[in-house]
Amino acid sequence: MALDKPYLDVPGTIIFDAAQSRKGYWLNQFCMSLMKAENRARFKADERAYLSEWDMTDEQRQAVLARDLNWCIRTGGNIYFLAKIGATDGLSFQQMAGSMTGMTEVEYRAMMVAGGRSVEGNRFVGEDGDAQAHRQPQGSAHAATQATQPAGTGADPA
Repeated sequence: MALDKPYLDVPGTIIFDAAQSRKGYWLNQFCMSLMKAENRARFKADERAYLSEWDMTDEQRQAVLARDLNWCIRTGGNIYFLAKIGATDGLSFQQMAGSMTGMTEVEYRAMMVAGGRSVEGNRFVGEDGDAQAHRQPQGSAHAATQATQPAGTGADPA
C-alpha cells in the first residue's frame, strides 16, 4: 500500500523521507567519507576516480561534479551530508544555501535576515509565490550560472 505523502505538494521542497534515503544511500555515504582528511585529499586529487569507487548512479556523480546541490537532493542527497562537499570546497553553509536558491551569499543573507520567504503564495504547488518552480532559482547568481551552464546538466530546476 502506498503511503499518502501530502508534503509532496510543498513548493520548492524535497522532503528527505525513507524513499529519498534509499535513493541517495551511496551518495550520502560518499559525502560522509569526506569527513576524513585522506578521503578529501583523494577526492580533490581526482574527483571522477574517487566517485567511481562509490555505487552511485551516473546522474548522482554528474550532480556532484557539477556541484549542483539541488540536483544532488533530487537524486536522494541529504543537505546535512551534502554539506561535506561544500566544506571540502571551502564553502560555508550560507554560501551553499545561497547557491541552491540562485542567490549570491549577500542576497541570501539579506533574505534570511528579513525573515525568509513569505508563506503567501507558497503553501502548495500551483500558487504564485516566489518559492514556486516557475520562479526558481532566483537572484543574480542564477543569471550568471545560466549564462555559463551547458544545457542538460540538471542545473535548471523543474
